[in-house]
Amino acid sequence: MGRGFLFILLLIALPAMAQIYKYTDANGATAYSNQPPDGVSVQPVHLPPLNSIERQPPGEAAPAEAAPNEQPQKPYEVLELTGLPNTEALRANNGTFTINVVIKPRLQGPHLMRLLLDDQPYGQPVNVPILQLVNIDRGEHRLAVQVIDGENVVQQSPTATFTVQRVHTP
Repeated sequence: MGRGFLFILLLIALPAMAQIYKYTDANGATAYSNQPPDGVSVQPVHLPPLNSIERQPPGEAAPAEAAPNEQPQKPYEVLELTGLPNTEALRANNGTFTINVVIKPRLQGPHLMRLLLDDQPYGQPVNVPILQLVNIDRGEHRLAVQVIDGENVVQQSPTATFTVQRVHTP
């Protein structure tokens, strides 16, 4: 490892208010320490103040520092439904079919996915990207998927509109 890397590790490991000293060791190499060795000429190293972030207590919203037209950072880059026809009716004789969810990065625990059918929660929350709908009435419907953490909605996909066509046999 290079000396610069060790110096950075030393800086990270030391408390924020510690003084760092630079000196030349017995082998002629430059060394750094938070305690100056006896009988060696040392130079204090002046460091810029460290950046720090205060942790927000749970339940408190972080102050809005983003520009007013910026979207807040979402935990998932991609969250969308696939497997729905966009131009023709979905043919499902008994109104049962499956939908796939594309989610990137992968679902983080304790998050779960929940379908919204016609703006209402549908089925049980799951952690797999294949969701089944059963006995859906014919006609036009709206479908979206939410990532939830308990009862809190973390993120929601765009809403897809589709039509179910059921064939009734005599």
